[in-house]
Amino acid sequence: MKWNKAKELESAQFKRFVGVERTTFDMMVSLISDYKKSDKPKLPGKKRGAKPKLSVEDKLLMMLMYYREYRTFFHTGAEFGISETQCWRIVVQVEKILIASNLFHLPGKKKLVESTNEWEAVMVDASEHTIERPKKNSGNIIQAKRRNTH
Repeated sequence: MKWNKAKELESAQFKRFVGVERTTFDMMVSLISDYKKSDKPKLPGKKRGAKPKLSVEDKLLMMLMYYREYRTFFHTGAEFGISETQCWRIVVQVEKILIASNLFHLPGKKKLVESTNEWEAVMVDASEHTIERPKKNSGNIIQAKRRNTH
């Protein structure tokens, strides 16, 4: 599903489909768009290559779907109509932009240890016990012995 269909989903369905809230998604899109605008071409006055097939929203959606569904780059790229290699490039590019922003990082171990939350633990006894099963003996298993079988 591309962005034109995903944007029509309700907020609960959108979060379930994409994995993030719509407001977070919009923040990510604006961050990537700002980065693209500030990114200058190698030669001033010249834009190289063909125009991109996918919008910024589609690129971000592709990255989030790749991580959410654990699909291969081949399958994700096929859904968006691009090659496996181009899908990989887009996912890596979007990742780098989001990582460099430091806005979407999770708290580290120190923050979790310093938190004032009280944890409640439940212990489960998983000790070993003998299994009750019928004993194997030759009388019950072997019905009759055959001596002269040809």
